[in-house]
Amino acid sequence: MSPPDPPRWRSFADLPRAHGGAAIRGRLRERPEDFLVDEVLGFEPDGEGEHALLHVRKTGVNTEWVARQLASHAGLPAAAVGYGGLKDRHAVATQWFSLHTGQQGGADWRALRVEGVEILAVDRHRKKLRRGALRGNRFRLRIRGLSGERDGLAERIERVRRLGVPHYFGAQRFGNGEGNLHGAHALFTGQAKRVGRHLRGLWLSAARSQIFNEVLALRVERGDWNRPLSGDRIQLAGSRSHFLAETIDEALRERTRTFDVHPSGPLWGSGELLTRGDAALLEQRVADSFAPWGEGLVSAGLRQERRPLRLEVADIEAGVSADDVLEIGFYLTAGAYATAVVRELVDWSSAA
Repeated sequence: MSPPDPPRWRSFADLPRAHGGAAIRGRLRERPEDFLVDEVLGFEPDGEGEHALLHVRKTGVNTEWVARQLASHAGLPAAAVGYGGLKDRHAVATQWFSLHTGQQGGADWRALRVEGVEILAVDRHRKKLRRGALRGNRFRLRIRGLSGERDGLAERIERVRRLGVPHYFGAQRFGNGEGNLHGAHALFTGQAKRVGRHLRGLWLSAARSQIFNEVLALRVERGDWNRPLSGDRIQLAGSRSHFLAETIDEALRERTRTFDVHPSGPLWGSGELLTRGDAALLEQRVADSFAPWGEGLVSAGLRQERRPLRLEVADIEAGVSADDVLEIGFYLTAGAYATAVVRELVDWSSAA
């Protein structure tokens, strides 16, 4: 008996937009410097401890590769290196790395010669950096080759500032040609027999993210992605804590309007579905349409978690420069994708 065909999913480019079709078109990532990212830690370095804390600027290289180069230079195993999050390869990004060098140990970081890697600062810290140990990221993006109507851009920016954008997982989550989703389906249907731990983790995360995106896409189409429904799980901004919205009153609506709380969607796993009523029916319907995946995520030991459906876009500004390039700047909390913001403003294609 042949394995079941993969479920039909929506690619990132095909997900519905919350603020209507973009009137401006252009190209993103023609050059690494068109995508600037600055990582914002949620704490200050301790100034002492067994870990070297490096502030690094990387250009055109990925985070895991940089971590291996730093480990090699310090004569340490890769497991001794920590970082708070992955940064896009096709970008110029500053981020922090920790290396467990001991109280007195350490490398001569001034002697590091790795193309695409620049050490900006070195400090000491007591703990290894862990994934997610970030406050957020600041972005400055350039869109080239502009065409279309620009008159409505300021109004669109204001809508995004006031209402936020759908908190979609970006295309990079799913791999080149959405290979992580195809890999996940092969894993869940027994076609992938021997898979390394790292690759398996990528596939599981991609499947979970796609189910979330599908739920959010339906909420965007219904127009209730950014407002609470009875039976929703409401998530506190900047926290993993959430609660059941049994009744919707003006106090909850006001907290939602001011980005204090957000409606949330499922990160699938074992355990009871946390929503109730119409919200639960929608989430279960999506999971059922990805039946082998939901069951596979449960078997992999993942548990039900939540992610906000809405993303606040702070400090957003945009303008067209003298050389006819659209520049967009904004701040996002950790775990958010800049492309989820850009797609609400510009119909863009990527050179990367």
